[in-house]
Amino acid sequence: MDALPRAAFGARGACSRLWLAPHLATAPASWTHSKRCALSLSIAVARAIMFAALWASGTCLADVPLKHEAYVWQRAWTEPVREAVTQHAARFSGLTLLSAEVSWRAGQPQVIRVPLDYGILTNAPCPVGLALRIGPCPAPLSTNASTTSFLADLAGSLIAEAKSRGLTPRELQVDFDCAESKLERYRVWVEAFRRKVAPVPLVITALPSWLEQPAFKRLATAADGYVLQVHSLQRPRALDVPFTLCDPAAARRAVERAARIGVPFRVALPTYGYLTAFDAKGRFIGLSAEGPSKTWPGSVQLREVRANPLELAQLVQLWATNRPAAMWGVIWYRLPVTGDILNWRWPTLGAIIGQRLPRESSRVEARRVEPGLVGISLINDGELDISSRLSIRVRWHNARLVAGDGLRGFDLVDGGPSTVIFKTRTEPCRLPAGETQVIGWLRLSEDREVDIEMEKL
Repeated sequence: MDALPRAAFGARGACSRLWLAPHLATAPASWTHSKRCALSLSIAVARAIMFAALWASGTCLADVPLKHEAYVWQRAWTEPVREAVTQHAARFSGLTLLSAEVSWRAGQPQVIRVPLDYGILTNAPCPVGLALRIGPCPAPLSTNASTTSFLADLAGSLIAEAKSRGLTPRELQVDFDCAESKLERYRVWVEAFRRKVAPVPLVITALPSWLEQPAFKRLATAADGYVLQVHSLQRPRALDVPFTLCDPAAARRAVERAARIGVPFRVALPTYGYLTAFDAKGRFIGLSAEGPSKTWPGSVQLREVRANPLELAQLVQLWATNRPAAMWGVIWYRLPVTGDILNWRWPTLGAIIGQRLPRESSRVEARRVEPGLVGISLINDGELDISSRLSIRVRWHNARLVAGDGLRGFDLVDGGPSTVIFKTRTEPCRLPAGETQVIGWLRLSEDREVDIEMEKL
């Protein structure tokens, strides 16, 4: 349980919302992979033959388990990232790790390499792949041979470095923000990358809008497969206009279109969220994702948009029994890590990859901190984040309320003799799955048991 504030023990902070009984003159005294995850060329060829046969027969892969994988996309391998990989990698058919990121300055590529923890990865219980992220390139793709050569060498060096550290990646995945008009020229890059990293398979990411482009099939066949990213955030038109990260109906349509191309693919689904910002007139002005908190002006209106776990769980259950032969798995962006603010917690993703709808369950608990002092905690023991306005009624007998306070978005309201109510303010209470939060405290004149009831507003 979180520690109660100093005010609960009688010490009042400069900015506290401490409620004191009017008749009380003074507050009480303060209380001071050797699973190396290699993928041989023969396995890759066998997989290609299998999918070609299934595609030719039009077979639906209902009898083949849907594979679940996850991205690890952090640039810094902190202890929580290491713990997440160690604790949860065994639940996946594979992990794909951000290995390097390319941005552009004055038309020249700038590279940031991620210092991966090969000590953990060489003992991972599932296959491990690497990802090369490339931001939008301002220059024409086909006219700059030096850029093609530079990026191909970078791709090869990522594989070489991993092998020198005892890890043979199962694939290199290239995530490039390519304009649709440049897909044909992007194929030149892909062919160069593929030659450089062989025999390690090369996979690209793709957007649903690419599927309608004549150049896409040639691009996809130049690689060893692709990942269809059906999650994105379109620029919101206004604060009150609905928007989503992943529309299940649109995702199904994209998968059906992709299946007609005939190249094996996986589907990337989101676990994350954004904080979107709007000005005083409701116009979109920016967004922030997971990472250091962004400071917005006081007049800005903020709105969260998150991946919907129940909708995506139903989508995955559908694909588990009825999906095209060319679709052989789902890859989640991204693996939950302790401390994430806008990402799902592990219980949510764990339920979905276990082919279950995440369950909602929460309760409140009173804890006797010391004689007469009671801490009130909200406990999310379910698999979904709590996002509701709540009312928590606390009753007791034969004692007088001396002081109390609501915490973390809860206000303390007088409910009559021997009763108080902790209510959420205007914003819903958000508590991630599996977490506990102290939401208030009471100081009674006598040491008494309390009864608690919770309801949604």
